Amino acid sequence: MTTVDAGRAAPPLPLTARRSLAGPVLAVLWAGAAAVVALWWADTDAVVGAAGRLTGAGRIAGLLCGYACAVLVGLMARVPLLEVRIGSDRVARWHAMAGRYTVCLLVAHIVLILAGYAAQDRASLWHEAVTVVLDYPEMLKATAGTVILFAVGVTSVRAARRRTSHEFWYYVHLLTYAAVFLAFGHQLALGEEFNGKPVATAFWYALYLGVAALVLWFRVLAPVRLNRRHRLRVESVHREAPGVYSVVVHGRRLDELGARPGQFFRWRFLAEGMSWTSTPYSLSAPPRPDRMRITVKALGDHSAAVALLRPGTRVWAEGPYGSLTADRATGQRSLLIAAGVGVTPLRALFETLPGEVTLLYRARGAEDLALGGELEAIARRRGARVLYALNGPHGERPSITAQSLQATFPGLAGHDVYICGPHGFAQDVYGALRAAGVADRRIHHESFEL
Repeated sequence: MTTVDAGRAAPPLPLTARRSLAGPVLAVLWAGAAAVVALWWADTDAVVGAAGRLTGAGRIAGLLCGYACAVLVGLMARVPLLEVRIGSDRVARWHAMAGRYTVCLLVAHIVLILAGYAAQDRASLWHEAVTVVLDYPEMLKATAGTVILFAVGVTSVRAARRRTSHEFWYYVHLLTYAAVFLAFGHQLALGEEFNGKPVATAFWYALYLGVAALVLWFRVLAPVRLNRRHRLRVESVHREAPGVYSVVVHGRRLDELGARPGQFFRWRFLAEGMSWTSTPYSLSAPPRPDRMRITVKALGDHSAAVALLRPGTRVWAEGPYGSLTADRATGQRSLLIAAGVGVTPLRALFETLPGEVTLLYRARGAEDLALGGELEAIARRRGARVLYALNGPHGERPSITAQSLQATFPGLAGHDVYICGPHGFAQDVYGALRAAGVADRRIHHESFEL
């Protein structure tokens, strides 16, 4: 590792750490699930025989599946309170988990209900399935919604994700809205918990209409308002390192967005071949009232095309999102650990985090140090340190272990540590930090791996 160490440490500044809302939100979600089960309990006097047990279990699974569908869509709504106070990565993981629960509950509902009906009617499962789909109200639409949900589930499996483009996965994923809409009618038409029960029916409508309102506002109306108000366009594109380019975007009254160092936007560049893809890129410099900057590494078709953007290209943005900000800090000493293009949000934090700050930057070689000149200038200006972990002359990789971290950063356990880089790198660094005695609450990281 080499070090740039200039000047005296910056004077401490006040910090205002904000508590995560993850615990309270999870409590509300589980309370909602309990309330849904209570609907079945209140409507069921007794469960008799095998057919009754199968049908009862199927009804519970169906109710929970309907509730999980609403949660699934709500977590897709990009509600700023959740995205910032919990973290986009955690909300994305919750969404992925809710998707798995939804598919499992859907399978259980179908199998149990059909088995219960078949036992009650003394018919085969196939005969019962055909009868339910063709003769019961709203079931043709519900069947179409079920097929769509299964398709979304299959394309969301990690192995399938690796074999499909991000664009294909994204547009199939959007069909979740259609699936939930198609399945909604049969819940009220066939759900015994809702027939003749206005309070339960009003609760279900409020749940679904509330989620629909969140999606409409935060995924449609708020982005339209943002982009009409701020008029974003590409100002310039600059090469930072091999395959790494910075894009400066200018607009009007950007300070009103409330964007903070460490956050990201979802960017859609209205250029040929890029208009239909929205991709998250972090701000690589503190936002200014008239411009923002992102720095992108060419890792796919969309990111590679960023280098070809022309000044004046219109930009559609959504955000700001993310909780990798100074609000997570719990003290006056911070260590930022970046790898590759993961340096982008940490570069913005390096300039603005209060207190004593050190940046450790992992890269293959000196030519791959994107924004390296800026980092050293910031270090000199604010009296901070930059350390580089570069491959040796024969390609040997420096090891970042608990022992090397403790030796390099005295008092490491008292630091807030921000990590940004590839998923495997971040996992390894997290393990090393925990082994070095850094508390989990002091390790801050955002990942977009589902």
